[in-house]
Amino acid sequence: MSEPINPESTLLYPPIHKDKKFVVLSDWDGTITTYDSNDYMTDNYGFGKEKRRQGNLDILAGKDTFRDGFRKMLESVVANGHLFEDCKRILRRDIKLDPGFKDFYAWCKEHDIPVIIVSSGMAPLIRAVLSNLVGEKDASEIEIVANEAIVHEDGTWDIQFRHPSSGFGHDKSQSILPYRALESPPTLFFFGDGVSDISAAKHADVLFVKEKPGGENDLAAYCIRERIKHVLFQDFSTALSVVQSIVESKKTVEDVVGSSLA
Repeated sequence: MSEPINPESTLLYPPIHKDKKFVVLSDWDGTITTYDSNDYMTDNYGFGKEKRRQGNLDILAGKDTFRDGFRKMLESVVANGHLFEDCKRILRRDIKLDPGFKDFYAWCKEHDIPVIIVSSGMAPLIRAVLSNLVGEKDASEIEIVANEAIVHEDGTWDIQFRHPSSGFGHDKSQSILPYRALESPPTLFFFGDGVSDISAAKHADVLFVKEKPGGENDLAAYCIRERIKHVLFQDFSTALSVVQSIVESKKTVEDVVGSSLA
């Protein structure tokens, strides 16, 4: 089934930054954090890592959609009796920040470069963890484009997909393409790591793909298969020097795209 070109969104978008020369958009789980919170919940409180990894491989192979595979993961957590507030507490306790992100964000803020989280996770969980990791002030200033959560009176919960008609559930390209349509579009940096980022992979000027341990480099595998140029990075401290070189006109996008970071 082909993807709708402009899937209808059930949720509002923040205004785009029309006057900026550079914009950073980044996946949240496993990219800004060291561990994907939804994977963490599924591996430890849902149906387990083995089934979750097979689900990701099925998505990568086109045997399942991200939307449907992701919903199965979350449903397994709910089925095991974990209420929404329990999940929020566990994630605030256990999820850690990429070691270079605070400095990266501070540098972008100093240079008037918006940093926007574009996530297939759920905004309330992201806000809860983000405020714990970077503080309430910075967390309140970072825009989040994500799915939502429907929390029932008994504490059980479901995901509300931003784009339910899309197999991605949240088609991340829809956060990038409006910038592409501007008369003077900014240079767009996108950071990702997994199958949820496939919809965005072809649309950034510079695609950063995070290196992952244990053979879970799903976005890297997709980019290699589809011949999408990308920059590998270990954490945001290594990515910062690349972004700086472009912003400061020491290198062009063409100079850095397709290279890898050691």
